[in-house]
Amino acid sequence: MSVASEASASPDPDGGPDVPRLLDAMRAVGAELELHATLDRICETAAALTDARYAAIGVVEEGGEGLVDFAHHGIDAETAQRIGQLPDGHRGLLGALIHDPGPVRLTHLDEDGRSCGFPDHHPPMRSFLGVPIRVQGEIFGNLYLAEKRDGGPFGDSDLDMVRVLAAEAGIAIGNARLYEAAQQRERWIDGSVAVTTALLAGGDAEDALQVVAEQARRLSRAAAGIVLLPADEGGLEITAVAKDRPSRALGVVIPPESELVSELLGGKAAFLADAATDPRVLTEFGREYGPMMMLPLQSGSRLLGALVTPRGRGARPFTEAEHTLAEQFAAQAALALMMAEAQRDRERLAVYEDRDRIARDLHDLVIQRLFATGMMLESAQRCSGVPEVREGVGKAVDELDVTIQEIRTAIFALQQGPAETPSGLRTRVLREINMAAVPLGFKPGHRFVGPVDTAVGELTAKNLIAALREALSNAFRHSGASRIDVVVDAAVTLRDGRRGVRLSVADDGVGIPDRGRRSGLTNLRRRAEALGGESRHGPGLGEDGGGTTVVWQAPYDPRAGSL
Repeated sequence: MSVASEASASPDPDGGPDVPRLLDAMRAVGAELELHATLDRICETAAALTDARYAAIGVVEEGGEGLVDFAHHGIDAETAQRIGQLPDGHRGLLGALIHDPGPVRLTHLDEDGRSCGFPDHHPPMRSFLGVPIRVQGEIFGNLYLAEKRDGGPFGDSDLDMVRVLAAEAGIAIGNARLYEAAQQRERWIDGSVAVTTALLAGGDAEDALQVVAEQARRLSRAAAGIVLLPADEGGLEITAVAKDRPSRALGVVIPPESELVSELLGGKAAFLADAATDPRVLTEFGREYGPMMMLPLQSGSRLLGALVTPRGRGARPFTEAEHTLAEQFAAQAALALMMAEAQRDRERLAVYEDRDRIARDLHDLVIQRLFATGMMLESAQRCSGVPEVREGVGKAVDELDVTIQEIRTAIFALQQGPAETPSGLRTRVLREINMAAVPLGFKPGHRFVGPVDTAVGELTAKNLIAALREALSNAFRHSGASRIDVVVDAAVTLRDGRRGVRLSVADDGVGIPDRGRRSGLTNLRRRAEALGGESRHGPGLGEDGGGTTVVWQAPYDPRAGSL
């Protein structure tokens, strides 16, 4: 017979512990390996053993000032939701038992001066029994029992059985903590391997940072994962955010005056118990969270940036073990980022060398041949006495001149380095179009509408250029297009009423296959949503809508949003 089914059995007529039931209870509490399941099993078993309506375990935080966790039995989920926040152990009888961990037995809870009553919607409780739980000689928490089903007080037999059960619970909790620690370490190690594999698999720098943010959030079980890089004007700039909902914090700069920024830039980690009340937090979005880990992304003497993993307000604080594992993860992620950066540098160098070769070939061979062909045609034009022939040859020569100018523009674009990127959005768009013309074999058409250079903020402009590059790359690699039109419209109104800019890239290619890879479209959507905009695709320029049109839009200045 199980312990739960014996809850209503008659007590031992001698008034001593019911040994068979106690042995069953001791076996029951050791049946789980996961820590929270173990706590729930102990509560259930203790309630059944003492015939109590309610049972709970308050887990004492490492500093011994309050409760870090609270498992309970007997109160249904609906009632618990109406009651609200679980006890924190900072006041009342539960708080007093943290500082004075010893057995407490009360006939009526209100007879103890340390009791401070119950919150609204809490069920009534009169009789009370509390004993400490020790794990390897240290206080882990307290086991609380309340309200005997027969309406009487807890007796000596109840106290003796609960003391024995608490000792066995300490062993079971110790085993569960070891198991959980091993599982936790394995999870963080697997996460570090996944980050390293993803970063070295290729992709651009922004995708690499997003991978780090997403893995950090998952592993730490946080509300968000945030990567910050040093800003040009000082401080740290938010460059990647992993969160359930789209975030508008990308591009927000945490000022250098922040004490936390100074610590991170100095290579020191910061662990906040509650970001909402910490005076060192200077930004509004930071005050939306509770416990927070802020870790430098540092490998050797090089500081790449910082990694932040916040939990929601009122959430469980991070433990010392989580601090250590997170710091190790941040160090591994920083090393992987450096290796990925070195790999991208090598690939970029190879691309630049190839571009230099193409530029030399275009200049030394193609342009010279076109120029020579033009001279031959001009000579033939002068020798011809037929007006129609002379007119046709003249048009061909004009077309050759235009072609030579376009090739020279492409050569100039091929020879430009990233540091030579012009500042105007219109010029940057033209540069991307000219660079795409070389692999495409033709120059995409383009059109600008509205105040492109004056109204669009730098953050939106930077992401628009990245979106244009992604769209042109997809058209070149997958669509087989013979025509591409690019439109940048800076006079649009977004769904929420804000002024914004819209990028449209349309082609006459094969369109998007039903089961093809859509990572490029996902990247476009993620960029837009992070700025408070949107991205979509539809029919293209071909017959009957063949091909694809990608539309990407975002507000002029998304910085007004919050994380």
